[in-house]
Amino acid sequence: MATFITQLRKKAKGGDQGFPKATLAFYGPDDKRATKAVLGIFLREGDEGTIHRYFNEEKDVRYHLGVQADVLARLREHEVRSLIMVDKIFGCPHEEGIDYPSGEACPKCPYWKDRDRFSAFD
Repeated sequence: MATFITQLRKKAKGGDQGFPKATLAFYGPDDKRATKAVLGIFLREGDEGTIHRYFNEEKDVRYHLGVQADVLARLREHEVRSLIMVDKIFGCPHEEGIDYPSGEACPKCPYWKDRDRFSAFD
């Protein structure tokens, strides 16, 4: 049987298969270790979606078997047909306007200050 991460990658490589759809993004204090994963599940067009957040300070959540198993279980539960996922870290795990003031850089994650998080995907 394929590993959890292999199953997630295979699902993501399947491309757009219609709804329900899901997004899976990883966040961390730098570009080396993800401490947060966010799974969004969208059942139909225009759906606001259901968000699931996973945290782990000790182990990179991209390789945490418990996180991977739970994500796969939620995908199966909602019969998700399309998964958009990137293995790279997408930015700071803290939320602007919640964990620090809007318009400012996160004081806990200096690595991300003045960085374009989208440039990591070029």
